[in-house]
Amino acid sequence: MLNLSKAELKISAGFPSQFPSDPIPQIAFSGRSNVGKSSLINTVLGRKSLARVSSAPGKTVTVNFYEIDKKLMLVDLPGYGFAKRPLAEKEKWSRLTDGYFTKNPNIDRLSLVLQLVDSRIPPTRDDEMMLDYLSQLGIPFIVVATKVDKLNATERKKNFAALASHPLTSGARIIPFSSLSGEGRDELLGVIKGVLS
Repeated sequence: MLNLSKAELKISAGFPSQFPSDPIPQIAFSGRSNVGKSSLINTVLGRKSLARVSSAPGKTVTVNFYEIDKKLMLVDLPGYGFAKRPLAEKEKWSRLTDGYFTKNPNIDRLSLVLQLVDSRIPPTRDDEMMLDYLSQLGIPFIVVATKVDKLNATERKKNFAALASHPLTSGARIIPFSSLSGEGRDELLGVIKGVLS
């Protein structure tokens, strides 16, 4: 059993040297700055503000590690694709995220990446680069299509068909998600708990 009420922010790491070395599995969350990562983490854990929802996308350039019941680590990678951020911050994002995958002594504890995409639009160039990067590294991922509550039935059918046939996501498991309606929460919880079984 995984007690979701025992969830806490372990560390906001600004450097790879700060990544925790706890011997427990990790699930990483990746996506654009405004794709809804913090809202998703809060919804899945049944918390209102464990993960801070920023009004300025891409403002915080850290890797946030959330420890769940001392059994699992949820890793919130900094959002990408924030057009208005200074170049130095974009470079720091790139170093940090790349560092998580390539300079992380505990990368063997990474069980899965939940790659978030906005269900209202096709994967962006940044999304495609991230998906390609995960594929190149051979890291297992599931696509989470966020904000599905903003689609009508026709848009939903069309957008999900496009996502399912996209070269980088075809064959991948795709989970529709809405932090507003809670759609997809149970399926994601199943995925998260499945890492421990």
